[in-house]
Amino acid sequence: MDIAELISSEDIFPSLRVGSKKQALQELSKRAAELTGQPERAIFEVLIQRERLGTTGVGQGIAIPHGKLPELDRLYALFARLETPVDFDAIDEQPVDLICLLLAPETAGADHLKALAQVSRLLRNKSVCEKIRGSDGPDAIYALLSEPTASHAA
Repeated sequence: MDIAELISSEDIFPSLRVGSKKQALQELSKRAAELTGQPERAIFEVLIQRERLGTTGVGQGIAIPHGKLPELDRLYALFARLETPVDFDAIDEQPVDLICLLLAPETAGADHLKALAQVSRLLRNKSVCEKIRGSDGPDAIYALLSEPTASHAA
């Protein structure tokens, strides 16, 4: 599974304006509802429930909120670079400015885990993150996220 299969440049928001973790999740839920055809409220609730289990702020300014919805037909991803980093209760207590949202069907199982692992691997690459932070728009960010070498970076 490749990140390029889950996301397109239309699903990338290079300068999202939010003031908090909750607002970030609300805004991403709204955009995910447009993408998936699922109710915004259902998406937001799934993300909030997941955050209650433990933060999806994985450190180094990165968060990977995710959840499963029974009505989805496939995996979906959205990516946002925040204009201003927000407190996300991240494990390293640093604010978050890069968010990759993953939504999966309830039956996704291993595919959901593979997608999470791949996004996590990609965003652990400091060089990729620096390039994303310095890029101009959705097409440039998409190119970085979908680079074959980036996907396999350790």
